[in-house]
Amino acid sequence: MPSKYVAILRNKRSGTLTAALLEAHVAHLRKLTLEGSLFLCGPFRDNDGALQIIHAASYESAKALLESDPFLSNSYYQRYELFELIEANAENNWLMTDAQTQSNMGADPK
Repeated sequence: MPSKYVAILRNKRSGTLTAALLEAHVAHLRKLTLEGSLFLCGPFRDNDGALQIIHAASYESAKALLESDPFLSNSYYQRYELFELIEANAENNWLMTDAQTQSNMGADPK
């Protein structure tokens, strides 16, 4: 089952966006959407960063999908961070009994 990976894109080169680059980026997002690989994306209100949440089988696969985005391959965004998300939800009791959650508990886990 694919995991979700959260990418934070930063350090936008403001004033360098072209229509061709925007069209290539949107075509990339459409392709990922059709493949079921894109969960959510969009820019931050600060106009310097953006978010992408990607479905992928591995960190390496998510990184490859992210780096194939024309916004990154053309250095419109100059850096990114990529994290695997452990999704908390009702089905897994908001990770209350998850091993990572338990390992973060102090000596008195009430």
